[in-house]
Amino acid sequence: MSDTLVIIPTYNEKENIEAIIRAVFQEEKIFHVLVVDDNSPDGTSSIIDKLITEFPTQLFIEKRAGKNGLGTAYIHGFKWALAKDYKYIIEMDADFSHNPKDLIRLYNACATEGGDVSVGSRYVNNTVNVVNWDIKRLLLSYFASKYVRFITRMPIFDTTAGFVCWKRNVLETIRLDKIKFVGYAFQIEMKFKAWKHQFKIKEVSVIFTDRDLGVSKMSGNIVTEALFGVVKMKLKGLPK
Repeated sequence: MSDTLVIIPTYNEKENIEAIIRAVFQEEKIFHVLVVDDNSPDGTSSIIDKLITEFPTQLFIEKRAGKNGLGTAYIHGFKWALAKDYKYIIEMDADFSHNPKDLIRLYNACATEGGDVSVGSRYVNNTVNVVNWDIKRLLLSYFASKYVRFITRMPIFDTTAGFVCWKRNVLETIRLDKIKFVGYAFQIEMKFKAWKHQFKIKEVSVIFTDRDLGVSKMSGNIVTEALFGVVKMKLKGLPK
């Protein structure tokens, strides 16, 4: 049994999914993994189904009918985790941009170092730890985080980070059904609500490496949601 669930949302990740799951299971700490698959046409879910026969007590899958956004995939996973006995729930990408070896560091930041939320941060203290991004994408991400920090006043350097560990009580406190955003702004909104509830957020410096295999899901609509959605979030004051 494990006290920690790693949630990995997938859409067309057949090149990466088996390797990332095996890498997580090779870590010294026992983690469970829940894959939330949005009906990937490339057969991602079939690969996971086969792996479940090898890891029946550690690996799980939730299959959704269609591609409904990153935020809704994570909320689906959060609710699944809260229905179980997990104390810590970690968000992680399937494409190795998040290093499985950093999972224990995020876990420890919450389990032993006093954090309620720990963020795998690319930009702690304004340093940049990103590998293989072109300069345009890097600058967009970096200044988007600075912009969000300025608008919201959240004391977080990497506000759009998607490598995050949540204590169970944080997710129980945040009203998941009230989350409004589905793209990158989902990551901002979740951190904003945790901060508004005065949970302690710790940043853990990690190196983010862009994918080698598969296709990025980044789009202009996602960026627009993040940039303009945060203004609406701040002005309207989202319910906690």
